[in-house]
Amino acid sequence: MFEQYQCEVEDTYAEAFRSLYAEFLITARDRKWLNHALYAATGHASSTIMCDCEAGLDRYVGPGGDESFATPDGRPGAIVQLHVPRFRKDRVPALEKALLSRVSQNVLTCPTTACFNMLESEDYYRLGRKVSYFGDGHEFLDDRHGRKMWVIPTMGGEFSIDRRFGYSDGIMGGNLWFMGTSEEAAITAAERAVEGVEKTPGTITTFPGGVAASASKAGSKYKFLFASTFAEYCPTLKEKLGEKSLVPEGVTSIQEIIINGRDLDAVAEATYAAMDACHDTPGLVKISAGNYNGRLGKSFIYLDRNQQPAS
Repeated sequence: MFEQYQCEVEDTYAEAFRSLYAEFLITARDRKWLNHALYAATGHASSTIMCDCEAGLDRYVGPGGDESFATPDGRPGAIVQLHVPRFRKDRVPALEKALLSRVSQNVLTCPTTACFNMLESEDYYRLGRKVSYFGDGHEFLDDRHGRKMWVIPTMGGEFSIDRRFGYSDGIMGGNLWFMGTSEEAAITAAERAVEGVEKTPGTITTFPGGVAASASKAGSKYKFLFASTFAEYCPTLKEKLGEKSLVPEGVTSIQEIIINGRDLDAVAEATYAAMDACHDTPGLVKISAGNYNGRLGKSFIYLDRNQQPAS
C-alpha cells in the first residue's frame, strides 16, 4: 500500500471540515515590501481556536514567483487565503471582519502595496468601498490595470484596491503528523512537507513556518476549553500514561502541519505532495494524521491515495 515510502505510514485519514474562505492578491514594488505586508496580514492566524481566522500564503506570483501568473500591475505578488469554519453561525460577517481588518490595517498601511480580489463568486463583500472611507472624501473610483478600483490618496502616494472581494466554501483542517527519533528529525520532515504543500496551488499552511508543535485534541478536562494538548501523543508523557500512550517506541518528537485550501481535491493533492517530499527524512519513524471519528468534520483525506474518493 505504501511501498513507495521509506518510513511507516499509518492507514488512516486526516479529518478536515468545511470553511468559508476569501482569497486575495497583494502586490508591491519588491519582495521586501511584499513580505512586510504578507507577514502582517497573515499574523496571529494559526488557528481559529483563538484567532479571528486562519490565514496563509498560497504562493508568490509574478516577477520572482510563479511567473506563469501575471499580476494585474506587473509587480511581485502574493496570493493569500483567509478561512473561518463553516459551522460558525456568524461565518459570513466573521470572515468579512477578518478580511477588512487585515487588509485595512496591514496592507493599506504598507508602503507601495495594492490589493486585488482573487475569488470570483456570486457572493462577495464590498470591501474596497469600506476600505476607501479612509480617504476621508478624497477617495475615487478609477480604471486601473483593466479593472475598476478604489484609489485612496495617502501620504506615501496612493493605495488601490478592488471594489468587491468574493467568498466561497473551502476546506480547513487537513493535517499530517511526523513522528521522529529526535526533534531535529521530526522538524526536518515537517519542513520538507511544508515545501511540498507550497508547490500545490490553492492551499496554505497556517502555523509559524507551517509547522505546529502543539497538535491538539478536541475537548479538555477544563470546561472553559474546547481544545487541549493531545496527551496520548506527547512523548514526554509516555511513561506517565503507560498503556494509554500512543507514542511509538523510539519516537521523541511529533510535529504536525495543517493544510487549508480551496477544496478537498486541492488539500488532498497537497497532502500527498507533503508525504512525497519528506518520507525519506533520516530519523522519521512514522507519518500519521489526526481524526476524531467524524466528530469534527466530514471531509476525509486518506493517507492511502488509492482510498481517496474522486470528487
